[in-house]
Amino acid sequence: MNKQYCEEVDIGGSDFDQYLTFRIASESFGIELSRTREILEYGGVTSVPLMPAFISGVINLRGEVVPIIDLAVRLGRPAIEVNRRTCVIVIEIESEEQKHTLGLLADAVHEVAEIPANDIEEAPAFGAKIRAEFIQGIAKKNDEFIIILDADKTLSMRELAKLVEAELE
Repeated sequence: MNKQYCEEVDIGGSDFDQYLTFRIASESFGIELSRTREILEYGGVTSVPLMPAFISGVINLRGEVVPIIDLAVRLGRPAIEVNRRTCVIVIEIESEEQKHTLGLLADAVHEVAEIPANDIEEAPAFGAKIRAEFIQGIAKKNDEFIIILDADKTLSMRELAKLVEAELE
């Protein structure tokens, strides 16, 4: 049985066909391991006024201000209720040749899963209740579906900035 505590996930090793899997509510998601910098226990998030609901706040990560995205809200679901298993997945994305560090809230982190590319199917055009462009594919592992997110599209800096600007208007 998988333990679901933040500190027990090993993110070292090869990133070929590897995904960090995590849970939001009752659904399993995955993100390319190569994007993941570290996993933190939830804590010390400072709220920022007048931000959209998907931005929970910011943290100070060794002198760097890192915005925390409530991935559930970004995916159109109710906000994550913080508990002892809530984690922050720190990822790095590139936008316009610049690297950005973001923290993603998740209810729990599962494991690093090796999923061969041929085991990832295209997302169906219906039923996922997530914008289709956010989904890289869907994999099945141990009789469970894992929604593989496309980090570049789900966390597009350009789109996130537009949403923040719209909130400020």
